[in-house]
Amino acid sequence: MSRRAWLAGTLAALAAGVLGYGAGHEGSPVPALVQQARTGFVHWLPGAETRSAVPARVPTKATGPVVYYRDPDGKPDYSAEPKRTADGRDYRAVHASEDVRFDEPDEPKAMPDPGHGDMAMGQTTMPATGARKVRFYRNPMGLPDTSPIPKKDSMGMDYLPVYWGEDTDDGTVRISPGKLQRTGVRTAIVERRVLSMPVRAPGAIEEDERRISVIAMRTDAFIEKVEPVTTGDHVHKGQPLLRLFSPEMNAAAAQYLTGIGYEGARRRLENLGIPPEVIDEIERSRKVPSTITWSAPRDGVVVERNVSDGMRAKSGDTLFKLVDHSRVWVLADVTERDLAAVAEGQTATVRARTFPDRVFTGAVTRIYPHLAMATRTARLRIELPNPNGDLRPGMFADVTIATGSDRPVVAVPDDAVIDTGIRQVVLLDRGEGRFEPRPVRLGTRGDGYVEIRDGIVAGDRVVTSANFLIDAESNLKAALQGLSEPKPDPGPQAAVEGKAP
Repeated sequence: MSRRAWLAGTLAALAAGVLGYGAGHEGSPVPALVQQARTGFVHWLPGAETRSAVPARVPTKATGPVVYYRDPDGKPDYSAEPKRTADGRDYRAVHASEDVRFDEPDEPKAMPDPGHGDMAMGQTTMPATGARKVRFYRNPMGLPDTSPIPKKDSMGMDYLPVYWGEDTDDGTVRISPGKLQRTGVRTAIVERRVLSMPVRAPGAIEEDERRISVIAMRTDAFIEKVEPVTTGDHVHKGQPLLRLFSPEMNAAAAQYLTGIGYEGARRRLENLGIPPEVIDEIERSRKVPSTITWSAPRDGVVVERNVSDGMRAKSGDTLFKLVDHSRVWVLADVTERDLAAVAEGQTATVRARTFPDRVFTGAVTRIYPHLAMATRTARLRIELPNPNGDLRPGMFADVTIATGSDRPVVAVPDDAVIDTGIRQVVLLDRGEGRFEPRPVRLGTRGDGYVEIRDGIVAGDRVVTSANFLIDAESNLKAALQGLSEPKPDPGPQAAVEGKAP
């Protein structure tokens, strides 16, 4: 302890003794001694210089009319009229200058008034100069519910004050800069851009129906010999497949030899399905062959073989089935919602699940006219070249169809549109915290943007984030204006017709 502090303590003890001696005597100069001790010895105490530099705080006097009354203990209980607590104490009146402002936290505030319990409530009083008057308090979630006094909603959120002069008549909503910063409002400039909305659908590889050939007999025949061709083998056009004997074919061949030059005799051989090269050989050699060699009508793969040596083939029986896989189809199922964006001739990319790293490109050649009732999908046909035979019928594939056009259109981000199902609205940024709800008409979507066909133009600035909060402000303002608008005067004509309100 320093010498100065020890001396101050000694003097304080002497002063206490003098005060104790004369405390009970009438006319004792105790107040004067106390004041003299304060002024004479206080500068000897530690920290006296610091305390003397702090000016005395002068409470700010409340001004303006009484806005509401609140609980004297600082509880969240308010009343529009004078009220008392359960123990008989009066509610404290809150004047206009003392009301709390939630939307302008950056403006200077006056010191709290300790005599009225503002410190317990965590509130501060506004300065009397330039104070605004609260018009009403509104629901924090934007519902059309107002209150003349402070209030909390069902979730415990405080109602927000609305001041006189904040409403505008130009159809815009004004938001303070502080609230814009807290809610994270972001804007973007409307631009013209090309929208591409790819339509994705599952598909499967199928055979080209125009490249299928069936070998069948038009009359009864006996199979003499089948060439070593099995299912799955690739054959070429003109390659021998089997040799057969048919009594009816031999009779027609003999008739043709006796009447060469007659068109009817050759036509009968053609009607029996005899290959043209066999007919030419009969005409050249002028002999009826004991057996007829049947050859492949096209290049392809043998997918069916229903013949064996020595068997009898009846008329109409299918002996071989050949399929040319040099070109295949992809049948994709597109949902009913995406069908309007698809058209014949559009480019499609196909990724077979067997080859995920390869992309096959084709075109939409047919949109089938009927939808599948069970799945509500439409079938598309895409033709792909398949020279190496890598794409095989039955493979699953993922199809992507490039829709849209190359023409740039006015577009905004998807988040900028408030779609209620009945109306579509964007919020235009007018500057200085003013926002205007603008109804729009939408077009195609793609790449995270949506086309705006009517309502705004390129160069406008729209809100892309926190737009639902601003829309709530707009809905509340419209509801309040609707409640405050006077009813129209029916006029004398309505009174004459008996249509008085």
